[in-house]
Amino acid sequence: MKTLIATTALVLTAFSASAMVDTSAIEQYAPNTDVSTLSDATVNTILSVIHSGDSEGEKRATIQALVK
Repeated sequence: MKTLIATTALVLTAFSASAMVDTSAIEQYAPNTDVSTLSDATVNTILSVIHSGDSEGEKRATIQALVK
């Protein structure tokens, strides 16, 4: 029973953390993108690209390719 409670708490914590990711920066690079349709892996990849040292044009091209 304790394992079930601990597992449930862990899953809910992970879900809350993923729901709290700020995805507003994606709109700057890929306007009109429905972020809710993207997988968590795709969102994480896009956020990594946004925070990378690439040029703005490279970021925009990469992100737009990922959301298509």
